[in-house]
Amino acid sequence: MDKIQQLAEYIDQSSSIVATTGAGISVGGGGVTYGQMRFSSRGRRGSGAGSFLPTYLETMFSYQPSFAHYALADLEAEGKLTGIITTNVDCMHTIAGSKNVAEIQGSLQVNCCSRCGRHYDGYEIWKQDELPRCEACGGEILPWPLYSHIGLWDADVRKAREWISKADLILVIGTRGNYGDVYWDYRRRGAAIAQINPGHTGFDGVANLNIRQGSDEVFQSLKKLRHGND
Repeated sequence: MDKIQQLAEYIDQSSSIVATTGAGISVGGGGVTYGQMRFSSRGRRGSGAGSFLPTYLETMFSYQPSFAHYALADLEAEGKLTGIITTNVDCMHTIAGSKNVAEIQGSLQVNCCSRCGRHYDGYEIWKQDELPRCEACGGEILPWPLYSHIGLWDADVRKAREWISKADLILVIGTRGNYGDVYWDYRRRGAAIAQINPGHTGFDGVANLNIRQGSDEVFQSLKKLRHGND
């Protein structure tokens, strides 16, 4: 609880918080992970679409965001959290209510026709039993991570760099890599770093605070500490 208290103090004293998240934050909601998308993306552009639906989509909307997803949305609504930088593609931050989310590798919200490249944005397009087809040419529509072979989504990379360059507190939640020159190296000098992760990661040596617990457990304790039973 001493570490949770310290985290609460960091949050209360900060004016611009950025969270960076990975697959670990989705565990509490039972959600699918980035690894499944990576598996489905092997092969040439446009291939693998047939396996994408059963291995990913049929489970995606069966789960809900985790407690930690909702807690970050609450921090944003409170005016504390500037934005979330994530490598997750499951849209759970958006579903939980977060408005400022930089999905640096794209997600099911950024979609392209595999034939003509036309964009279809929004995850609602996947709420159907068949792979959607392009209205213009009839080609298969693919989410950006499949279309680009897990390439970067430049618009969100730019947002991530801007947010982290101004943050005075960085929350590292359920992620093991910092994606160096993509966004991490742009962080504000002197920003405090608090890591929430049950295991050891590459952030251990740079974090001012390491909390070796799952993110749901931490945010449940944090909510009680900051807001009581409200």
